[in-house]
Amino acid sequence: MNELVYEILKIINSYGYISYIVGGYPRDFYMGRKSNDYDICTNATPKELREIFKDSIKSEQYGSIVLEYKNIKFEITTFRRDIKYINNRKPEEIEYVKTIEEDIKRRDFTMNTMYINSDGKLIDLLNAKKDIDKKIIKMVGDPNIKLKEDSLRILRAIRFATSLNFRLEKNLKNAITKNKELLKNLSYYRKKEELDKIFSNSNVMYGIELIKLLGLSEPLELKNIEKIVPTTYLIGMWAQLDSLDKYNFNNNEKETIIKIRELMNKNILDYNNLYKYGLYISTIVGEIKGIDKNLINKKFDSLYIKNISEINIEANEICELLDKKPDKFLKDIFKDIENKLVNQALINDKEILKKYIIEKYK
Repeated sequence: MNELVYEILKIINSYGYISYIVGGYPRDFYMGRKSNDYDICTNATPKELREIFKDSIKSEQYGSIVLEYKNIKFEITTFRRDIKYINNRKPEEIEYVKTIEEDIKRRDFTMNTMYINSDGKLIDLLNAKKDIDKKIIKMVGDPNIKLKEDSLRILRAIRFATSLNFRLEKNLKNAITKNKELLKNLSYYRKKEELDKIFSNSNVMYGIELIKLLGLSEPLELKNIEKIVPTTYLIGMWAQLDSLDKYNFNNNEKETIIKIRELMNKNILDYNNLYKYGLYISTIVGEIKGIDKNLINKKFDSLYIKNISEINIEANEICELLDKKPDKFLKDIFKDIENKLVNQALINDKEILKKYIIEKYK
């Protein structure tokens, strides 16, 4: 994929335009980190790019096009200046510019302003290397203006600080505190998208400390964040925040969160709870409650059955034993046997189960 990006740059350049890799990849390249975050910028307009790549252009929006090149999609953005933003999020009006020097002024943080040309040369006009070396996240331009333009930059700053273990520059921190109420205007979808990346990072507690320090938990509506316990499971983080009625979760996520909260108030090593909630939910709750995962696994493995379908007798066999036709009585018998097996009052052996059924039900 790396080679394909340089191929695209050279194709664009061959038509008399200039192009670069910008954003995350140059930053990660300088830091020695692996990255597939390839964004391309150029002085060629979307119309001119369509003339170069013909039907390979899949979409166009806000001066950016999506190019499908050798079955891989790349985003290419024309050098531009964002004139006016709406809803503290998206540029309503843009103006194409001629040079990369003008284009990088619209970017968020200095560390993301480096670019790489088609020869693989790393170019740094705004001292990005210096800030990266100092492990600092600094806004390009006035942070108050930049955050009012796009309030998602608040969460992006926290996310980068978390993933890179960088600190926020003083002026940026002050601007975030001053403009934190703008987060209320962001869609829950976009907020969750950034928070997911923060909560799933191994350095998550640093990100949470920044959220608390900067007073973002209230505008983000993250209840109970002061009590949160880190877990390797993203859904386990959300389950502790009591934000189910605010943020967008699919039905499976909602069901998982509800089960985690239920089990938090129960003994997870009880056979009935292990059987009812399963190993996945039990492991998440175990992490939150500080219970040894090996102990949970051992206890779960000792269950005689993990599912009602594992009961070692069939419905037709029960009907034969009792000389009855299938009816609702079967459900009661299976429920009884299931309960006995879970509590290890019966062994899941067919002959033993037959004897129990005859003695109790015939």
